Amino acid sequence: MITIENLTKYYGSNRAVNDISFTINDNEILGFLGPNGAGKSTTMNMITGYLPLSGGKVTINGVDISKAPIKAKKDIGYLPEIPPLYPEMKVKEYLRFCAGLKGIPFRKRGEEVDRVMELLSITDVKGKLIRNLSKGYKQRVGFAQALLGDPKFLILDEPTVGLDPNQVIEVRNIIRDLKKDHSVIFSSHILSEVSEICDRVVIINKGDIRAIDTIENLESSLSTGLVLHIKVKGEKGTAASIIELTKGVKEMLDITDEGSSIFSFTVQLEGDADEIRGNIMSELLKNNVNILEIYTERPNLENVFIELINRPVQKQSLQELLAEMESEAPEEDDTTEDTKEEN
Repeated sequence: MITIENLTKYYGSNRAVNDISFTINDNEILGFLGPNGAGKSTTMNMITGYLPLSGGKVTINGVDISKAPIKAKKDIGYLPEIPPLYPEMKVKEYLRFCAGLKGIPFRKRGEEVDRVMELLSITDVKGKLIRNLSKGYKQRVGFAQALLGDPKFLILDEPTVGLDPNQVIEVRNIIRDLKKDHSVIFSSHILSEVSEICDRVVIINKGDIRAIDTIENLESSLSTGLVLHIKVKGEKGTAASIIELTKGVKEMLDITDEGSSIFSFTVQLEGDADEIRGNIMSELLKNNVNILEIYTERPNLENVFIELINRPVQKQSLQELLAEMESEAPEEDDTTEDTKEEN
């Protein structure tokens, strides 16, 4: 686990990161979202030990990165937005060089380089100059250097920027596979990617955390609520009156006349969507209005993102976050606890 507690960063008098706290759990993909200038890259650079902290603490598997940086960094692999590549080096040569920088013993470097090249499917370009590789292969080489030494935690800053759709899918699949043995912090401006692969998200703006939760929970809690689409055949006035007067219907957003006494209604809901939908259907049928189509549309991550970055800041302490995790964790029997204590 990585624990970020009251993390703060100043550039002169400008506070780029403002007393933030969150955790990265084992074997999860955590999305890290925010607009340009939100403090994402600064936060990731502090987590990796690349930037010093102005305040707070970063703990990597129980090791304070400020007090024992070399030990803490052994558990971190970092892929910046621009991969740290040397274009005049060949792929395998570069990876052996990176393995040396990471302190991997000389006799083990060849085996470790071969392992990450196979994992990232770049063995076929091991003898090529990095400058001659495609953008997708360069990203894979960047991934490979981050994986050298098999770090527990991977921090990926905009790993799909500039890639074509096929390359984006390749990188996305790599990240999913990495979750089996690693935890991943994944920063991206492409919200559809985050929705596809992340277990939880942290949304940050102007150095403050705006939300930490699963995407499903964030979408469900969005204040704009659910939107219900209904297509009916019958008398327009009757249908409109029934829908508008149903408890839980907040607002009629749109009415479309499709001809042949067929009308489509779009309404905003407030409350239990299933109950509201059931009540509407029941009243429409009682009044001889045939229902041709009915479905709810939930807010997506883009709606959540836009609303949350404009909300007032709501802080949550580290103690509250840890308490939530403990309450959600499965109970272990006494034997397991005793075994852990002995170990």
